[in-house]
Amino acid sequence: MKIIRFVDDQGSVHHGYNYSGSKANLLSGNIINGFNDEEICLPVKKLLCPLEPTVILCIGLNYTLHANEFGAAPPKYPILFMKNPGSICHPDDAIILPESCLDPLQVDYETELVVIIGRAAKNVRAEDALGYVFGYTIGNDVSARRWQKEAGGGQWVRGKSFDTFCPLGPAMLTADEIEDPQDLSLECFLNGQQMQKGQTRNMLFSVAQLIEYLSSGTSLLPGTIIMTGTPDGVGFVRKPPVFLKPGDLVEMRIEPIGTLRNRVAAER
Repeated sequence: MKIIRFVDDQGSVHHGYNYSGSKANLLSGNIINGFNDEEICLPVKKLLCPLEPTVILCIGLNYTLHANEFGAAPPKYPILFMKNPGSICHPDDAIILPESCLDPLQVDYETELVVIIGRAAKNVRAEDALGYVFGYTIGNDVSARRWQKEAGGGQWVRGKSFDTFCPLGPAMLTADEIEDPQDLSLECFLNGQQMQKGQTRNMLFSVAQLIEYLSSGTSLLPGTIIMTGTPDGVGFVRKPPVFLKPGDLVEMRIEPIGTLRNRVAAER
């Protein structure tokens, strides 16, 4: 099932399915206990990110070609960092470039498969890991490269946690709809031009391996999302570099999940 979260014409927030672009069938429930069809169709006034994450875990350099384009050796273990949940950005909302990221331009795009944990996971073995996945969505790990490399004290979190730097959506596709998360194609388009094209089979650490690693001695609560890394083709390494600027349209596509679209705007 492809599940959305939305605001209706009365200002109430719901989950739904069978989204037509203007209406959706109402669902009650949640990712922990499951969803039920209420057999009611409601108008969709605004599409929201499909969930409010408990925590946002992110994996860096999880594709060999992306590591290579950064001049880094493929890591021996997954590289973990986090994003502030306050950085969430809804589908079709603007990615806002802070003034500190406008001069010089430095904000980059990164299309990623996002894993949604549906039940508490700790010390999970890779062979059992996919049983803890509720579903999948699309994420854009928006990154301010100067902050990431120079102004963040050697840590990546600051440059990746500005407000609106974590677009998610447009829906979450339940795990039963994806037979193999390592058999998906990822694409990123900037103003209609393809910038990234990758395959999840080329991840250094698979979804199952990531869950095993992240849950080792650590509880992954329901609602945890794991951003699994981006393929090559980011703007920072292009010659000349390509950074996001006000007015740009960024589109992230993973079928059968859909397409996540966001415009870019300046804070000021």
